[in-house]
Amino acid sequence: MSKFEITKTELVWPGKYNDDGSLKEVPRVNLPFQIIETVNESRATREVKRNKQQSFFDIWEGDKGETFETGWKNKIIWGDNLLVMGSLLDNFSGKFDLIYIDPPFATGADFSLTNQIGDEKDKVYKKQSAIEEKAYRDTWGKGDVSFIAMIYERLKLIRELLSENGSLYVHCDWRMTPMIRLSLDEIFGNRNYLNECIWYYKTGGLPEKLGFGKKHDTIHFVTKNRDYAIWNLQKEKSYLSHNYGFSNIELFKDKQGTYSLVNLRDVWDISALRGNQPERVDYPTQKPEALLERIICASTNEGSLVGDFFCGSGTTLSVAEKFGRRWIGCDLGRWSIHVTRKRLLGIENCKPFEVMNLGKYERQHWQGVTFDNSESKTNVERKLYSYLAFILQLFGAKPIEGFNYLHGKKEDTMVHIGAVDTPITIDEINSSIEECIRLNQNKLTVLGWEWEMGLYDLVVDFAKKKGVKLMLQQIPNEVMEKQAAEKGEVTFFELAYLEATVENIGDLSVEVKLKDFVIPNVELIPEQVRKYIKRWSDYIDYWAIDWNFNEDSFVQGWVNYRTRRNRKLELVSDTHKYELPGNYNLLVKVVDVFGNDTSQLFNIEV
Repeated sequence: MSKFEITKTELVWPGKYNDDGSLKEVPRVNLPFQIIETVNESRATREVKRNKQQSFFDIWEGDKGETFETGWKNKIIWGDNLLVMGSLLDNFSGKFDLIYIDPPFATGADFSLTNQIGDEKDKVYKKQSAIEEKAYRDTWGKGDVSFIAMIYERLKLIRELLSENGSLYVHCDWRMTPMIRLSLDEIFGNRNYLNECIWYYKTGGLPEKLGFGKKHDTIHFVTKNRDYAIWNLQKEKSYLSHNYGFSNIELFKDKQGTYSLVNLRDVWDISALRGNQPERVDYPTQKPEALLERIICASTNEGSLVGDFFCGSGTTLSVAEKFGRRWIGCDLGRWSIHVTRKRLLGIENCKPFEVMNLGKYERQHWQGVTFDNSESKTNVERKLYSYLAFILQLFGAKPIEGFNYLHGKKEDTMVHIGAVDTPITIDEINSSIEECIRLNQNKLTVLGWEWEMGLYDLVVDFAKKKGVKLMLQQIPNEVMEKQAAEKGEVTFFELAYLEATVENIGDLSVEVKLKDFVIPNVELIPEQVRKYIKRWSDYIDYWAIDWNFNEDSFVQGWVNYRTRRNRKLELVSDTHKYELPGNYNLLVKVVDVFGNDTSQLFNIEV
């Protein structure tokens, strides 16, 4: 690093500054969001209405706005929070009144997830996906340097997202709290650092041989501008050893004794979650709702926008929802998004929310950055060739030339690769099958990022009639992660097969029945999962129906899923009555115990 004048106290690490002494800019990418699911009615709300024998929930409609009355929908976003926050800046810069983050501060920890299988309460352990493991390696791959470089970039973007009334709470423990404090002082200014809150709990933290038991986490509380920050003074009970000499204050009594109400202090005695608590969802980093309730009530008002960009099990979003705040949550883990969605659906009168990602736009960005961002014809062709060669290499296949649809060959199987920004279509697969026939090849594997709805049955039947054994496999997001690709940690999984039927029961009414769900290549499923599978439905954790799918985002009209306490999964939907006769597209979506989506599309006439 070149020498430059030091004018202030700050934390410095390798890579913070350029060689000329200038501060490195935070990478900024502005990508459009894709809405992959819209949720209009919670399961709890629907069941209350059913018990009261009311009519089916009227779909709430409204233009997009900044209030629920003008069409605002809360948002869960699946993706890298650096890309997500950069993409939020255009519309949400200066809009968040509160952001809480709980980054992965436990170095060396095992973040495997506990999951239940089927109708029983047997538990299995779900390992992190390669993309989650990669994120953990990026955070801690070079120890403290990796972590502070990661968090510093995100703190810079968070400051831009905060309103002038906004506050940030950063949750960490003894390992990283000094570095986070110095970074917060640099980015927000020491004047805006308000509290080092201590969350004290009684579980865990036993010393090995030397030292005191570690029984607290630290939550750093800073504001964007302390002169304008929202602050709702919170009170707590202070118990007295006697009740004389306090004539000037109001006293109260409960079972524990006499107490007064005093301003809330910065040491919080809140119990950590235990196994029998109803709010527990068996997510390893889950925090108690009482902790987030304290933060949200103190630093937001009703209608304030709350953000959590390491949302995990969705505690922040759940509490924000219950207290009438708007919210946006983000996480890199597919299972986190699924757990959060189910948790929100369990809240009675949960307001509409959207599940989003950066989808094809993130892949387009990755393709441009990785293979060449030039738009000249020669470079576009070279970029496409490099992309195909890269995917083939990861899949263990060799490239072939001279064909319109076939891109490679793996042993005795031909390979077709889908584009990064468009779903693979039925015509595309059928054309690949025809090329195989002309070459006298009877095996074809198609690799894709996204798929045209309802193609599974059609293309498999077509291939079988043509004498071609067809396998459809998903290109995972791990492909875009350099370390995962270099270490060979990319697994292509075959698409699951879903069989459902739609029964027209008259009077413009239909119901849907799940008949079968098959995950091919069961030998790839861990033995600790397979041994608990007693029937095909045990693989299913959640399923939902869009009664009138318009070939855009999935709008949830009915849903059923397993919870920690209620493991039963209904295999027949409620009856749905259409308002008018006609033709409708009905889409069934299933989420399996690994967090993967599978859909089946029906065209029905009522």
